[in-house]
Amino acid sequence: MATNGTKTDGQVTELNEVATNNDKPKSLDVKPEKQKKELPDRETWAGKFDFLLSCVGYAIGLGNVWRFPYLCGKNGGGVGLAAAVLSFWLNIYYIVIIAWAIYYLYNSFTTDLPWSSCNNPWNTEKCYTNYSIADTTNLTSAVMEFWERNMHEMTDGLEKPGQIRIPLAITLAIAWVLVYFCIWKGVGWTGKVVYFSATYPYFMLFILFIRGVTLPGAREGILFYITPDFEKLKESEVWLDAATQIFFSYGLGLGSLIALGSYNPFNNNVYRDSIIVCCINSCTSMFAGFVIFSIVGFMAHVTKKEIADVAASGPGLAFLAYPEAVTQLPVSPLWAILFFSMLLMLGIDSQFCTVEGFITALVDEFPRALRGRRELFIAVVCLVSYVIGLSNITQGGIYVFKLFDYYSASGMCLLFLVFFECISISWCYGVNKFYDNIEEMIGYKPCIWWKMCWVVFTPLIVGGVFLFSAIQMVPLKMGDYVFPGWGQGVGWLMAMSSMVLIPGYMIYMYLGLKGTYKERLRIMLQPPAIVRRPKENGPEQQAETNTANLSSPVNPANPASPTSPAPVNSTSPVTIANPAPPPANPATAASPVNVATSPTIATTITTTTTTASPANPATTTVSPTSPPPNPASPTEPVNPPNPTSPTSNLTNAEANV
Repeated sequence: MATNGTKTDGQVTELNEVATNNDKPKSLDVKPEKQKKELPDRETWAGKFDFLLSCVGYAIGLGNVWRFPYLCGKNGGGVGLAAAVLSFWLNIYYIVIIAWAIYYLYNSFTTDLPWSSCNNPWNTEKCYTNYSIADTTNLTSAVMEFWERNMHEMTDGLEKPGQIRIPLAITLAIAWVLVYFCIWKGVGWTGKVVYFSATYPYFMLFILFIRGVTLPGAREGILFYITPDFEKLKESEVWLDAATQIFFSYGLGLGSLIALGSYNPFNNNVYRDSIIVCCINSCTSMFAGFVIFSIVGFMAHVTKKEIADVAASGPGLAFLAYPEAVTQLPVSPLWAILFFSMLLMLGIDSQFCTVEGFITALVDEFPRALRGRRELFIAVVCLVSYVIGLSNITQGGIYVFKLFDYYSASGMCLLFLVFFECISISWCYGVNKFYDNIEEMIGYKPCIWWKMCWVVFTPLIVGGVFLFSAIQMVPLKMGDYVFPGWGQGVGWLMAMSSMVLIPGYMIYMYLGLKGTYKERLRIMLQPPAIVRRPKENGPEQQAETNTANLSSPVNPANPASPTSPAPVNSTSPVTIANPAPPPANPATAASPVNVATSPTIATTITTTTTTASPANPATTTVSPTSPPPNPASPTEPVNPPNPTSPTSNLTNAEANV
């Protein structure tokens, strides 16, 4: 593996220096390297609040409004590769909800809401608008018919996809255009967008809360929301819902929060920011519950039904229960506009932050190819995702959406990913090392409670929830429709597309290492120590090394050397490599060209250091890309490395990491 940086004990260091004259030096023992393409600079956040608001906007999304309140009422009160795949699937289907919100928002700009009457071409004879009717067994509400017969034109099942719904294809395209222009200029531009997209939903929630609590039945709805039923704690489904809601709401496991945080300086207080974002997210979910259940209580009062029967999760709450409620309010189009514009803002910032995380992962992996073409690359990603997402907006697209939602980026595959993310840091890398890294960044160690969570509680809970979900798994249903076996097989393929990457990469890494099987496992399960350094494919990152002192340029065992080697830049990248063979033509320690003071020419210096021993004192060989030394020089030639001298203590497996 190629190396650059500083090495000791027989290891090789390549260092880029800037010469100070216009000479054209020639290398004695190395071939001239092809000049690398200059790497574009990586962006940073323009301000502190840009990052915080982006995290808040990402974490607070549609799940805070339609999933968290429902679950409270219902229940009584290769990891990086896998994360990238999960983000890709989530980007495809999550934005479909935004397309639905745009469709409803467009239809709200009218004097009479289209789902408030039964006088439309799509309505049937079973349509009704009198929600006080007790028995609606053979009837269909106007809101439901607008959802099924107007927007979706639903077919009977997954096996009948039907045609693409052109209005939804247009709204989906609008959503992707909005996402593109929110992130196309990088985080400097995104940080300004979130000042509006992350704060607007709070104004709308407050307005809707004031209106909701003044409605009849709101008190009963709120009491139903906040009254716990402790008997529910005995049911495993409660814990399943709670765990999946936390991961889905906070956006854990997908790498987007890490990507957003990577644009911060190294010493940013990540501990404080994490606490702030988590508190804001949880408080927003609780407040949204008051808003939603005040409306649900009102609908229960109007329809004379139980609150539990009125409340619904997912699209049913946002696109059925609430639209039904606004038809009972004066100036109903205004409340519909406020609500669906809030849904649009809630969804759009979560969407573009998730896309940003996916883009960042690929751009940092291939910086020379993609960083300079970021805008074009984002356009390609958006276009490909849009084309795949068209499968969700056909006449049978709602069934495809259900498959994506259940299998691709939530539930078991998300739990599987989060479990391995947790143990890879706390068990394999080492929780104490991780604690030291955090202390290096923020200046102090977090509360020991977090260490206990990372090591014991989180893996135990996530692993237990995963087992519960596997044991209790039943065939996927949507209403009375049971998905066919082949459809569930497609869903499992989407789930396995991310899950299989974790054990798959373990096997790939094991086969790629050299050494005994114990050495390979030790390298895989117990990574070496971490030394901070900048890296070309990202911000200041970490380099894995076992070297005792990586900051010293060479072994200072021979202080009487005639000429000191050129100084080494302390921020040079450092990696591990196999010891290099002795140079064919060792140069003298005193070079006729002073490389360290040359003004303009970029040269490459290769320094080979051997360990001092009684039989063979430590020597240093400097091979600058400079003219050959004078053969008649009175200086003594440097001895080549002694094969019998002590070498690096790296094993074959460690040297090939």
